[in-house]
Amino acid sequence: MNNGTVVITRIYLTEGKGQLESIMEKLHDQEKVRGVTVFRGISGFGRSGKMHSSSLLDLSMNLPVVVEFWDTPEKMKQILEHFSAFMEPGHIVSWTAEVNE
Repeated sequence: MNNGTVVITRIYLTEGKGQLESIMEKLHDQEKVRGVTVFRGISGFGRSGKMHSSSLLDLSMNLPVVVEFWDTPEKMKQILEHFSAFMEPGHIVSWTAEVNE
């Protein structure tokens, strides 16, 4: 088994801001990254401290969303430069990992 180095990135969003569709289009259609998963949270808060959550009585469409994706370090550097230009500071987290190829 061969291992390769990749960069994994998470972008933290709030569902109601409508950014998810454009991010997914960029990652899938334009950048063709090797893997993407979107997680929809049931509760969360960010720098503002405002709680975003759902309950049985509330069908909130303003829940936390995490977009996780990965690819080669070179490709990810280019993608992250693009996303950093329009994402609020503190909403993008990246780290290096090994992938079995």
